[in-house]
Amino acid sequence: MEVFLAPPRRRGAGDATRDATRDAGVPESEGTVPYLRARPSPSRVSPNLSTHLFSTHPQPSPRAANESSQDEDQAFRKMLLKCEDVQGKNVLTNWAGMDFTTDKLRSLVRKWFSLIETFVDVKTTDQYTLRVFCIGFTKRRMDQAKRTCYAQSGQIRQIRKKMNEVITREVSTCDLKENVLKFIPEVIGKEIEKVCAGIYPLQNVYIRKVKILKSPKFDVTKLMEVHGDYSGEEVGAKVERPVEEKKEEEA
Repeated sequence: MEVFLAPPRRRGAGDATRDATRDAGVPESEGTVPYLRARPSPSRVSPNLSTHLFSTHPQPSPRAANESSQDEDQAFRKMLLKCEDVQGKNVLTNWAGMDFTTDKLRSLVRKWFSLIETFVDVKTTDQYTLRVFCIGFTKRRMDQAKRTCYAQSGQIRQIRKKMNEVITREVSTCDLKENVLKFIPEVIGKEIEKVCAGIYPLQNVYIRKVKILKSPKFDVTKLMEVHGDYSGEEVGAKVERPVEEKKEEEA
């Protein structure tokens, strides 16, 4: 009687799991594949908030909410806030950049018009180095009969130069907080339209993106000056419920 020995079976990933389960003392159930349940690491349970970035949109002013202002919604503008300090249940954040939503940028681009972009690195008065990106489009003149509004390459170079000059002048003379207040109502974009009107009329000029390249050393006192005193903030007021709800509860 001849006996044939089967070749050794190749070990796979399941064998390593089975061996680890056996070493850990976990019983193998019939008809099921044993597995090891991984415990969450402490870093995942309590993450370090100091590295977190929060994205938000600027809230409209009460004047813009009550009146039909040209500001409309600022929903297309994304503000990045970086967590700087945690005090109890309060997370103190600082401004970390700005960007436009993709749908807003795509809605601005149209045919028959020239798109002009530029960026410049500027240092603020409080030693923040910002990279400011600007975008603009040519505009149809009042008495223009031509369909297209394409600017010549020489005009585009002049417009870019004016853009860089205006951005450098406006950003370098203010601190970070004042610059953020300029970015939201688009003060710099309107100034660029005014300055470049003699070269070629522009429209839809925006500071579309701002990045912080360098920031000064963290100072808690300056951060508290930005946030102010939040200890006495209103947490809410008691509101009387309608009479119908009270009757339903009593019934």
